[in-house]
Amino acid sequence: MDTDTVRSPAADDSAGRRREQRGWYFYDWACSVYSTTVVTVFLGPYLTTVTEAAADADGFVHPLGVPVRAGSFFAYAVSLSVVVAVLVMPLVGAAADRTGRKKPLLAAAAYTGAAATAGMFFLDGDRYLLGGLLLVVANAAQSVAMMLYNSYLPQIAPPEERDAVSSRGWAFGYAAGALVLVANLVLYTGHDSFGVSEGMAVRICLASAGLWWGAFALIPLRRLRDRRTPAREAALPGFRQLAATVRDMRRHPLTLAFLLAYLVYNDGIQTVISQASVYGSKELGLGQSTLIVAVLLVQVLAVAGALLLGRLARRYGAKRTILGSLVAWTLTLAAGYFLPAGAPVWFFVLAAGIGLVLGGSQALSRSLFSHLVPPGKEAEYFSAYEISDRGLSWLGPLLFGLTYQLTGSYRDAILSLVGFFLLGFVLLARVPVRRAIADAGNPVPQRI
Repeated sequence: MDTDTVRSPAADDSAGRRREQRGWYFYDWACSVYSTTVVTVFLGPYLTTVTEAAADADGFVHPLGVPVRAGSFFAYAVSLSVVVAVLVMPLVGAAADRTGRKKPLLAAAAYTGAAATAGMFFLDGDRYLLGGLLLVVANAAQSVAMMLYNSYLPQIAPPEERDAVSSRGWAFGYAAGALVLVANLVLYTGHDSFGVSEGMAVRICLASAGLWWGAFALIPLRRLRDRRTPAREAALPGFRQLAATVRDMRRHPLTLAFLLAYLVYNDGIQTVISQASVYGSKELGLGQSTLIVAVLLVQVLAVAGALLLGRLARRYGAKRTILGSLVAWTLTLAAGYFLPAGAPVWFFVLAAGIGLVLGGSQALSRSLFSHLVPPGKEAEYFSAYEISDRGLSWLGPLLFGLTYQLTGSYRDAILSLVGFFLLGFVLLARVPVRRAIADAGNPVPQRI
């Protein structure tokens, strides 16, 4: 038997496993700055401003001849990036499982995204199409890379460690986001003293996220190791492999039931992350500095929240803890509808509520799903998870953009997202996770 054949995490040397886990945490440290600095803080308002500069007298731009309200362009670009990711992720995931060579694929996706992000330095004037293109490439590449990154979790952590390991990874990511946001805040608020314009400061912040991503991705790429998989039958090309993956997943209906629930409530989470700064700037009239401080507050509290919800999961189980977080999401988002314009304090209170549940709900969803993956199909199944995480998260931004386009109100747009959390709660509550884990062929933890 080949000594490099896949082994269970428990069979790995403990010190080697810990080293891999620490390297794994650093990919969250590397790429989360993109999510925070680019998607959450700067790109939404900045790209909207660039799009408005290119708009006609009625406030519309016309990419490929299609009339689009300038305020909706960013949301539509996010949706398009997700469609691209949907088409690519299952193919890459199947290739990773088939060959066992995840690291080269992870490196290619990570550095494609980092390069596109660094290229945002050239987004100025009325180049809204360039901004949309770079956003689509960076977002799709991040989705592919995160799918491969997440698929390492069942291989580097035994079942009893996964909630803690997943939570630490999210905590690393939010800590990096907070650190870089402090630097962003210094540059943006003091741009005159640095001798740069406000627009140039934003472009530097955007590009720096790409450089950070590329630099720190080297750590996990050095520490994570490829595991050879037993040879499979003939490799299926293109979308035949995607169809085969879907057929295989139908043999595990309870895993699919969890993915459906996650698809719904995470769609709401991802839309809040990507559209919150647009809501704060355009509807509430808050300045960029206020938005940066609010997101910094989210990052700091998300570190504590991820670790806190990880502890709660050890006591009450991951499923119950996630359900509790969805109740908190619903109440927080509903309260956001009533925020008064021009009142930063209340926006900070909203940010604090989001921060406390953001990291934990995502970390525990990832670790819970890792128990539902049949052994040897980690990347293939995590491609479906990532489709639910980012891939099918086109519906929330699309609904947000359409609601604004029809009503002209960002308040109505933000309220439209509450239904994602309510429906997600109902769907998740109906999933018998213990039976789902057993049906996937995995040991059932004492508390889940």
